[in-house]
Amino acid sequence: MMKLAVLAAAAGSAAAFAPAQQGRLSTAVNGYENELGVIAPTGFFDPLNLSKNISQEKFDEYRTAELKHGRVCMLAVLGYIAPETYRFGYDIAPGVSTYDIPNGVAAIDYIPALGWAQIIFFIGAVDYWGVLGDFDFGKPDLGDKEEERKLQELQHGRLAMLAILELLRHDSQNFVSPGFDGYDNMITGLPFIYGN
Repeated sequence: MMKLAVLAAAAGSAAAFAPAQQGRLSTAVNGYENELGVIAPTGFFDPLNLSKNISQEKFDEYRTAELKHGRVCMLAVLGYIAPETYRFGYDIAPGVSTYDIPNGVAAIDYIPALGWAQIIFFIGAVDYWGVLGDFDFGKPDLGDKEEERKLQELQHGRLAMLAILELLRHDSQNFVSPGFDGYDNMITGLPFIYGN
């Protein structure tokens, strides 16, 4: 196994010094290479060819779904980390306080049916009606930076989608074999938040 790792490292380092190919461009043109969200180093990233031969309306629908999933994942990352440091302390069901429910994946077995009903109803209501509200309060005047802010929101959403997947993977592995990583808490490097 070690020999394979050394061989792979040697091959990778040798490829780093190979001459770069000049002038080769992709001949595939989807018409969406200049859309918002296309940035270096990946450029227009569509490995499954979902944008091949689709209308602008369908592409906009995909982009709206990406934005929506990104926003949900940004909230999910916050919701996954926040209970590590603070609990609201209300009863999710009669006699079951949020203080009694563990964090992360371990909470699945502790939340009663009434708690799951509340969660599913709330998510369904938000998804059905689209938003919790459209308020003028708190909206910044972006002026000429609107495109830049939209790109930032897309990028933050993409990062959050990866982050929540990693949080779930790590927490699930820690749930199956506790202490596999040698840490007692999810957030390391900041022991003061746990009162240590």
